[in-house]
Amino acid sequence: MKTTDKQGCSALVEILVKQGVKRVVLSPGSRNAPLLMAFSRSESIESYVVVDERSAAFMALGMSQRSGEPVALVCTSGTALLNYAPAVAEAYYQHIPLIVVSGDRPIEWIDQDDGQTLRQYGALSHVVKRSYDLRAEWTLATDGWYFNRCVNDALLTALSGEKGPVHINLSITEPLTGETDCPPRPERLVTRIPAARVPDEESMSLLSDEFMSARKVLVVAAFMQPDEALARALSQLARLPQVVVLTETLANVRGEGFIPTIDRVYSVLDKSEWPEFAPDLLITLGGSLVSRMIKAFLRQHKPRAHWRISQGDQVVDTMQALTRQIETAPAPFIEALVRRVSAVGSDYSDRWHDKERLATRLHDDYIARIGWCDLKAFSMILPAIPVGTALQLSNGTTVRYAQLFDYPQTSRNDCNRGVCGIDGSTSTAAGASCVDEAMTLFITGDMSFSYDANGLSSAYLSPRFKVIVMCNGGGGIFRFIKPTAGLPELERCFEVHRDIPVEKYADLFGLRYFEIHDEASAAEVLPRFFAESGQPAILAVHTPNVYNAEVLRGYFRRARS
Repeated sequence: MKTTDKQGCSALVEILVKQGVKRVVLSPGSRNAPLLMAFSRSESIESYVVVDERSAAFMALGMSQRSGEPVALVCTSGTALLNYAPAVAEAYYQHIPLIVVSGDRPIEWIDQDDGQTLRQYGALSHVVKRSYDLRAEWTLATDGWYFNRCVNDALLTALSGEKGPVHINLSITEPLTGETDCPPRPERLVTRIPAARVPDEESMSLLSDEFMSARKVLVVAAFMQPDEALARALSQLARLPQVVVLTETLANVRGEGFIPTIDRVYSVLDKSEWPEFAPDLLITLGGSLVSRMIKAFLRQHKPRAHWRISQGDQVVDTMQALTRQIETAPAPFIEALVRRVSAVGSDYSDRWHDKERLATRLHDDYIARIGWCDLKAFSMILPAIPVGTALQLSNGTTVRYAQLFDYPQTSRNDCNRGVCGIDGSTSTAAGASCVDEAMTLFITGDMSFSYDANGLSSAYLSPRFKVIVMCNGGGGIFRFIKPTAGLPELERCFEVHRDIPVEKYADLFGLRYFEIHDEASAAEVLPRFFAESGQPAILAVHTPNVYNAEVLRGYFRRARS
């Protein structure tokens, strides 16, 4: 088969394939034409074509997030690359290995008023693990060796330690569409042998002694990829009477003895009880926490010791109390720790689980009393999700509502909680659905939905993809949080109230449309919505915005009412 005559483009594809890249998201362009030829003509990598680079990057993010594998992105020169920035930043903080490849003009034409030229190399330097500037044409004897070395390094960098995105900027000279039928030379594969999976004997002895000296050990798990080995190890740790394991919705670890509804439980603690519930030793896993409450609590009631377990080499001191940065994979470390520690006299676990039972009773009683609103809708939607569904959540109130419920039937829960706000959530969910045979359900607010509606224009939406839009007037989070709730500019500048025409979007993009307005219609429509299998489906859930905020504020006061 003929392919591009640019050696670097062909070599790049071969090395990516050898390093385990199975998917690439391509965006049309001129300068990247040789790359489009090389990728699309390869039988070893699946290519997706998405015109909008911003949406393309978020789709790749969702693919990598769901599959756990590196995904490549290819764009043309100019500002096309800059449209990748939001998704690449999210990938950096979610530790997702995106391989960003940008076609560029030759270096001699940069800053020379030549069309579509800007300083592409380093443009993403603050949100990628490493940047590379390479040439697609090879003239010197060492050019092929240097190119191979750099691309192998890029893949190893993306996939080692805390995974993350890398950027390969490839300058390509004209003519751009030349072909050759010469088979490419075989490219060399470089592999890496990982370092020790757990700290050495001396360090483990020190850490286990410190653990055993604490009568109150709190483990807090934030967003991360599903890890069954970690879940099993944490379940063993949670059996100890001095240990409590709090897991957020996005932590994707589930086990006996965990408390998966942090905000629900924390909200029934009285201020006078805070010192009793504050840990002696805090152990944190995963990325940034959704719960503002638990962060504020731990910053105010600092533990005597705080371990952060991460494969990254950057000091992250979220609670302002860090004492040990343990640079290792969480699962083998917890497994090793469990073998060394035992029970001590403590009622710490009992205290937290007593509060969990109280919180659950108050939660159920409160929801039974309230009228139709967002909280009531979530109380009906989440239990109705079919077993094995992969759940994607948008930012803002959506993920915070989801944190108040336990729904163990989902296979995993994801949200762009690295750095993104409402940006790209629809495209991410659409990308995630491309690599999963199970149903993907995306729950979003109307403002987030309209901001990234272009994500539904993807040609790759499957009948397994479903969307729920909370039509509550937009920006509901701003009516709830204290800094903005009382501002006179609330409706004009923050909520930006609009009636989003979800049904028209459904018609435009070919989705089956459903809607609900109250409990009765929810009970009737939800089973039909989830049962739809002939085409992707979208459900508009209409709720009253002012009452939503009143109910949510009341929820966090329910223990005192």
